[in-house]
Amino acid sequence: MIVNFAERAHNHNWSLDPIIRSLLDVDFYKLLMLQFIWKHFPTARVTFTTVNRSSHFRLGGTILRQELVQQLEHVRRLRFSRSELIWLAGNTFYGVRGIFEPAFIEWLADDFRLPEYDLSLRDGQLTLTFEGRWAETTLWELYSLSILTELKTRAALKHRGELALDILYARAKSKLWDKMERLRGVPGLKVADFGTRRRHSFLWQEYVIKAMRDTLGENFTGTSNTFLAYKHDLEAIGTNAHEIPMALAAMAEDDESLRRAQYRMLELWQETYGGSLLVMLPDTFGTTQFLNGAPDWVADWTGQRIDSKDPFIAGDEYIQWLQQRGRDPRKKLLIASDGLDVDDILALHARFSGTILNNASPYDFRSAQDFLDTARWLPERKIRFSAGWGTLLTNDFRGCDPAGGPDFDPISLVCKVTSVNGRPAVKLSDNYAKALGPASEVARYRRVFGSAGMANVPPVV
Repeated sequence: MIVNFAERAHNHNWSLDPIIRSLLDVDFYKLLMLQFIWKHFPTARVTFTTVNRSSHFRLGGTILRQELVQQLEHVRRLRFSRSELIWLAGNTFYGVRGIFEPAFIEWLADDFRLPEYDLSLRDGQLTLTFEGRWAETTLWELYSLSILTELKTRAALKHRGELALDILYARAKSKLWDKMERLRGVPGLKVADFGTRRRHSFLWQEYVIKAMRDTLGENFTGTSNTFLAYKHDLEAIGTNAHEIPMALAAMAEDDESLRRAQYRMLELWQETYGGSLLVMLPDTFGTTQFLNGAPDWVADWTGQRIDSKDPFIAGDEYIQWLQQRGRDPRKKLLIASDGLDVDDILALHARFSGTILNNASPYDFRSAQDFLDTARWLPERKIRFSAGWGTLLTNDFRGCDPAGGPDFDPISLVCKVTSVNGRPAVKLSDNYAKALGPASEVARYRRVFGSAGMANVPPVV
């Protein structure tokens, strides 16, 4: 796909251009979670709130309120198209056809509506709040993040001339190519696009995934973006996220049911999706305590996604945990997904795919051939490894702006569930810097779950 990004940005009427083109423009896990919520918690009410963890960057001084409202109102008018629903109902996901129930598809067609929102400005930061029934509100997370990040991009583009824009995108394309060159041809490497929520723009994400598909071939396994998977016949990738254990914990009546909520979520998920989609995300309240207290049947799940913990430490911890429970780690799947870039992907692949690096650092690799020349392959891998490559795949314009400065650098923007049925929701994370919730509730959760294995690291994205 050849797109003249510079010419388009220089001459385009942004006010007429919707950022969200389809309600499918969300991560696939959100749709799986939406069906789960619709099925098990149809009356639950929640609040979602955006938080800019990059507090140095003032969104309120960058994004025009009128443009933001225009984009939000456009999304509220969208409906799932007939062809999109036919694809959801009839396509095969993770080897299973009909993963979405007919009644759920009918609900999407006839009854799904996004609730209203509240927009406020405080200390230069824009805050969006969404309140309503959980099943109607949850998709606002992805739509709001995609809108805010692309409006940030558009604000910077407006202040550049066509030549500067041409250089900006030429450098970004060259940077992307260098990254892909280092990954191309690495045996057994599996990489997926996880970059929807903090992408530079919709069109840039589309450009990137087509470039990845054409360059990496079988090494590129698909995209988390459901609309782009639908449009370009790619695998839709994703299972579940922190939102569900956060919500179930908020509904808990006492400390014991609070501690059990993380496993109750897995029971309901397994009941909903059977033998498919059984990849757990154990770090909502801390990975170490989760694994230490997990029932034995959890070890039969397909694998684990690592988010906020050092993936080298978390991967070894998961492998040891599996071995202690008599499971073969080589049959399991380990997915890393937080703040990854090409160096991390190569190093993690080398660590867990069964290679020894002959006195070299993975960060020294400048190409796939360099990796192949350096690595000595072991007869057996430790575990199946896959990388979910997010912000630094779809929004790495660092150092590309000829004007200099950080205008195009990604920021750490999140939208999390903050209350459920009137009770505060909390996320502890494996990283103290990513904890969310009222201070008193965070303290209570730390008392219940402990802090084993946690660190305090500034978030990358």
